[in-house]
Amino acid sequence: MNSPDSSSDPTATPPRRSQTDIVVASILSMVESGHLSAGDRLPVEKDLAEQLGVSRGSLREGVRALAVLGIVETRQGDGTYVTALDAAKLLGPLTLFADRQMNAEPAQLLHVRRVLEAESAALAARRATDDQIAAMSAVLDRVDVLLEAGAEQNDISAIIDVDTEFHRRIAHAGGNPLLAAFIDSLAGRTYRTRVWRALEQRGVTAATQGEHRAILAEIERRDPDRARMRMHLHLLAVEDFAEAHRLDTTSSTNGADDAAAAQ
Repeated sequence: MNSPDSSSDPTATPPRRSQTDIVVASILSMVESGHLSAGDRLPVEKDLAEQLGVSRGSLREGVRALAVLGIVETRQGDGTYVTALDAAKLLGPLTLFADRQMNAEPAQLLHVRRVLEAESAALAARRATDDQIAAMSAVLDRVDVLLEAGAEQNDISAIIDVDTEFHRRIAHAGGNPLLAAFIDSLAGRTYRTRVWRALEQRGVTAATQGEHRAILAEIERRDPDRARMRMHLHLLAVEDFAEAHRLDTTSSTNGADDAAAAQ
């Protein structure tokens, strides 16, 4: 006879949390509640262990786990501090997975980018300030200058750097910091694909500039549906290119830069 499944028994005692789990949960709670802020120093080990009711060994294990997550950092001889809680650092484990996925199936990561950025464009159409829209336009003006100077043939990477800034400004104008952090993190990981597309498809950089102008026009008109559609179609082209060419994205970014500069 099979033993009863304790997970379905409402009277079953829930599994007891380890002391390390208690440390992690407690310190995270202090950060979330504002009892600990970015840059604050944690109480000394002895006092914090007593406060949380855990051993000093368990406290150290919990702090190490939080350091891996980017929540705290230990400074030799000075104690342990809450980090600046920078989004890029906090997304570290996720971006590691994204890097592996980009190497294996770049089109899949580009698909995620398309989904997120299409929504960010719609949000920007609703929430962007006039100053933010003017700043986006100024970024595109810089691309025009680069194109007129022949950068499409001589320095593709310079254009793509400005391209990336344009997308990031849209994401931040949407007013959702978490969405913007994800987009910021993914933007750099699609860099090589965009360089190789520019090398393979002459004239695509100028065409991309036209697509950017169309996206900005919809944001300026405050039309979220059309802004979403314009961004969707814009990024679908990059995704389709990656799928069709099955690019070797494991080569170094510097190698892509060198190839772009040599054209």
